[in-house]
Amino acid sequence: MDGGTTEKRAEDTAGDRAEAVISVRGLRTQFGTHVVHDDLDLDVYRGEILGVVGGSGTGKSVLLRTIAGLNRPAQGSVEVLCTDVFTASQDARAALEARWGVMFQDGALFSSLTVRENVEVPMHAIADLDGQVARALADLKISMVGLPYLAGDKYPSELSGGMRKRAGLARALALDPEIVFLDEPTAGLDPIGAAEFDDLIRGLSRSLGLTVFLVTHDLDTLHAVCDRIAVLAERKVLVTGTMQDMLSVDHPWVRDYFHGPRARAARDTASPDTAKEDV
Repeated sequence: MDGGTTEKRAEDTAGDRAEAVISVRGLRTQFGTHVVHDDLDLDVYRGEILGVVGGSGTGKSVLLRTIAGLNRPAQGSVEVLCTDVFTASQDARAALEARWGVMFQDGALFSSLTVRENVEVPMHAIADLDGQVARALADLKISMVGLPYLAGDKYPSELSGGMRKRAGLARALALDPEIVFLDEPTAGLDPIGAAEFDDLIRGLSRSLGLTVFLVTHDLDTLHAVCDRIAVLAERKVLVTGTMQDMLSVDHPWVRDYFHGPRARAARDTASPDTAKEDV
């Protein structure tokens, strides 16, 4: 299957997802002589949840960090919400960054701050924001991700792994972003906790109209949450499409990943009224 063909079909049929809010063209990322991506192209459409998968070392997290402006590529362009991430002025870049949120693995919270204080950190960019208002907004975000009110006064070390992830998501949502980047959000969670986090992501995406760029290796998450999947292989996006599209891709890694025993188990347990209900 040709990746461009799949992407074009998604664009033609997605309706409200036809607008590309992230557009990557000719991306080359490398560290020293090690090339991670070469001539990589990718579009992410408004309102969709895109799952990014690939084998170890294919640069899934590197791609996320590059799109979010944390890694400068050797060449190529990254446009987010019609703004070039790497050529924008300082003011334009700051305005753009206020329109996305990032949740790194395990939440990446500041250990010396409470959960509420962690969620308030992005709000410091808002001039003259009253402290009481910031506190109220932080409490709202903490509630939105399913944490109890008392969690706001706790430090990250006092939380379980699942609660830290929810706190990290609350911080990513602090400024009401249009786009959320999630790096392995269910890694390290037990099956019940992972399923609950999948439900949270899907629910927030639908209710808030979020576009979600989700790096994962979790097949259950791909089935339960993602509208489309992008496969990284051979230093580029090999193919994009729905889960059903992935089953017909004739590539060794894609075939092994989507037809293996874990993939079959994920398909068998996937509920028909989860990810597919809003697609």
